[in-house]
Order: sequence, then C-alpha cells, then structure tokens
Amino acid sequence: MNLFILRHASAGTRRTNPLLDVKRPLDKDGKRHCLQLAHVLNALNVQFDLIVSSPLKRSLQTASLIGTETGYEAQILHSKALAPSATLKDFHALLKECAHAENLLIVGHNPNLTTFLGALLVPSAATVPARIRLRKGSLARLNLTQGPAMLQGLLDPRTVRALYATSTRSSRRKTSRK
Repeated sequence: MNLFILRHASAGTRRTNPLLDVKRPLDKDGKRHCLQLAHVLNALNVQFDLIVSSPLKRSLQTASLIGTETGYEAQILHSKALAPSATLKDFHALLKECAHAENLLIVGHNPNLTTFLGALLVPSAATVPARIRLRKGSLARLNLTQGPAMLQGLLDPRTVRALYATSTRSSRRKTSRK
C-alpha cells in the first residue's frame, strides 16, 4: 500500500473556543495551496483509491479540493482516528480497515500526524518515535508493502509552490529578434 499523509492546508489562526475551532475553514492561501498540490500530484500521475479525512472542516476541505482536482470520484470517508484527539491505536485500526486500498490519502492534524508518521517509520521506538516536521499542507508518501514503512517522499509547501511555478510556465523557448 502507498500511504499519503497530508496535513491540512492553512486555515488561519486557531480559535480559543474549541467548538468554533472545529468549524474553522481553509483560508485563501490554504485553498490556493491545495490546488497547486493537486496540480503537482496530477503531473506525477498520482491517483487515490481511497481518501480518509478528519471530521474537522479544514481537513475535509483539504481532502475535497485535492480529491476533486485529482479526479477522485468516490466519497471521502470521515474518521475520528484522524481527529486531533486520536491515538496511535486508533490510527493503526484505521490502517487495517483501509488495507484494501493501493493508494490511500489520509488528511489530518498535527501533532498526531507527525506522531503517527514517526511510529510507522520507526515502530520499535514507541517511546521516542522519529521526528519529522509536517508544515501545513505537507504531504508524506510511504510504502507499507513489507516490514517497517519506507518514506518515499516528502513534499513541503515551499517545494510544491516551486514545482507548480515551474510546471505552469510556458515551455516555449525565448528567442531574440536581432
């Protein structure tokens, strides 16, 4: 299985009231980043068999934008195993439920996504998992085929912006007229 772990895109500042924070939507930069990331994923010919998201609005919006732009037509599943309060045990149960998918995209929140990622990469170090920084909008690709997970790539938002900028420029060479 190819597992893609995506931290939701930018959603502005955190609300102090937890009830309001659950409904916090993506901001303008977050929406733009999702479209750029989807463009890069399309250029890499990445398609998803299954998309699972945290039930919070900003994650659902991120999953929806990426899914729509990459041609995903099935329903996006909502899972509390990706909510900010989820545990590693919940996450492993989710992975077992989704084991049939070849390319699985999960969209969630920090700090638990980095904890889940670290535990997949270094399962024996349960007390001190590997530390990987996932900025908002970062995408990690792992191969879970055999043994411990293997990190195959990590797309930071800055890298996505650069890839998007170079892929949308004209491919025609500039010629001077003299």
